[in-house]
Amino acid sequence: MSRALHQERLMTVIRGPHMSEKAHVAAEKNQVVLKVRSDATKKEVAQAVELLFEVKVENVQVVNVKGKTKRFQQTHGRRPDWKKAYVKLADGSSIEELFGTE
Repeated sequence: MSRALHQERLMTVIRGPHMSEKAHVAAEKNQVVLKVRSDATKKEVAQAVELLFEVKVENVQVVNVKGKTKRFQQTHGRRPDWKKAYVKLADGSSIEELFGTE
């Protein structure tokens, strides 16, 4: 894969931040929680965060989240599966533009 195509893919790896109570607890430990592509690897997530936010990534953990089954009157439906990543930033690094001031 050429360098330009690789950087283009890295720009699409991160879908957005994931806000939850657990994410706020993780923020105290210098971690951010992100929604990422379902086919993204740990290495790609780390490279994407370093490229987009210009910070040093120390560790990445990924979780596959199963979509919930929902019912709409007599019809059963299902939300899509998705992947989230817990990204631990190196000491002294922070992503303030994503979550506001910390």
